Amino acid sequence: MSPGVLADLIVIVHFLYLIFTVLGELLVITGGFLHWKWVKKRGVRIPHLIAVLLVAMEAFAGLLCPLTSLEYNLRKSAGQPVDESMSFAARLIHKIIFYDLPDRFFIFLYAGFGALVILTMLFVPIEKRK
Repeated sequence: MSPGVLADLIVIVHFLYLIFTVLGELLVITGGFLHWKWVKKRGVRIPHLIAVLLVAMEAFAGLLCPLTSLEYNLRKSAGQPVDESMSFAARLIHKIIFYDLPDRFFIFLYAGFGALVILTMLFVPIEKRK
């Protein structure tokens, strides 16, 4: 498989990760209001929390996401252009709304979302171990 195709697959995985974090939080909040039992399951909430906090910690540490790094390396190997100044979320937003936002915006976005997920843990707690 060519590096360009692999890079495209990494983008798909990255996008699915983004959907898992954002849609997952929306479902947990909705499920909290509607008393859905599955949103309190450890097997749902702990992986979601880890996924969100990982992104927030990367942003605070100023690290590039490993998926982004892998995609960039594959694109370079394929001879494709790479804009290393933009994170995955920044590129996604840029492609959707054609507006460049400063890195600080994304740090606050990730940190704020991480805080929201932690607050959700308080208001929609995980079920206790039996």
